[in-house]
Amino acid sequence: MESAGRKRGLKRPSRRRSLIVFLSIVGPGIITANLDNDAGGIGTYSQAGAQFGYGFLWLLIPVTLCLIVVQEICVRMGVVTGKGLADLIRERFGVRITLFIMIGLVLTNLFTTVAEFAGIAWSAPLLGVNSFIAVPAAAAIVALLVLRGNYKRVEKIFLWACAVYFAYILAGILARPHWHDVVSATFVPHVDWSKAYLLMFLGVVGTTITPWMQFYIQSSVVEKGVKAHELRFSQIDVVTGCLITDIVAYFIIVACAAGLFLHGVTSISTGADAAAALAPLAGKYAAILFAVGLLNASLFAASVLPLSTSYTVCEALGFESGVGRSLRDAPVFYGLYFTLIILGALAVMLPHAPLFGIIFYSQVISGMVLPVIVVAMLLVVNDTALMGK
Repeated sequence: MESAGRKRGLKRPSRRRSLIVFLSIVGPGIITANLDNDAGGIGTYSQAGAQFGYGFLWLLIPVTLCLIVVQEICVRMGVVTGKGLADLIRERFGVRITLFIMIGLVLTNLFTTVAEFAGIAWSAPLLGVNSFIAVPAAAAIVALLVLRGNYKRVEKIFLWACAVYFAYILAGILARPHWHDVVSATFVPHVDWSKAYLLMFLGVVGTTITPWMQFYIQSSVVEKGVKAHELRFSQIDVVTGCLITDIVAYFIIVACAAGLFLHGVTSISTGADAAAALAPLAGKYAAILFAVGLLNASLFAASVLPLSTSYTVCEALGFESGVGRSLRDAPVFYGLYFTLIILGALAVMLPHAPLFGIIFYSQVISGMVLPVIVVAMLLVVNDTALMGK
């Protein structure tokens, strides 16, 4: 193709033009990957660092590679076919399998949305804000964000939210880790065959690749209108996003290993517990940065999770969808979005709500649905009649 282009006298695009095109396409990969580090993810990485020190740093390298592969497949399918993943699954496998996946996905995302609002409720008091004020305010913000915005505006806000994750890198540095031990644990795997280690191993892997992410990134690429000749820019977007999100995860583990594990604090339940425990051990600023990161991550994911669910269900069932459409044009899309937000916020406000049970079962359902989705993705992406070259 390249030699043929030279024969016709075509010029290769300039670096400046390539940069402009990339900046216009960047977004879905970075946003989707960073959503890995939601309230549940931060809690998992925090517990990994507190319980096992630097012992899980090495695992983030192969997990990052797996995340890149899965996300790139979805981007490629979206760019080539111009359809969302739910659309392709329905066309290829029929309504029954699609309905099974949609039910599992809605339940998982509802429970996970509850977890995100729980993260807001847990982190707000650490920053001096009452939980009963923070949770309704957060629900109103995420609802208005989509109702009053368009795709480009919403995407810009989400990209700025990704920038706040760098608070965890600063928190990790402020925790004063032993860098020689950090580097050694990163490149020299040490596997403990205990039950606790293996469970945490599964937790770290499972919190990185989740079903709803695949639907969201493919829908985002389709809505953005990325063309086949621009695919390489979307691939760069995916790789960049996956690297950033797991660097953040890396420093969450480092912060908790240095600030908690090395001081004998080996048991925490949430990211908020980690932030509170860091204050007397690693310093006030490390704790504040950790809490800010958790609040941002929870608010960010509480916005995107219901959005992803609405996109996916509407694609699968043939309803109009998209933040660029009006409430009148896409009532099912907006109705499902607001329902998930309201139920998620209300569940957290209820006294004695079994939040940890909800979070646990959301991961169980997610684990049941994920293999089905991955197999479906692999069958679709290897269909040469659909994907071409």
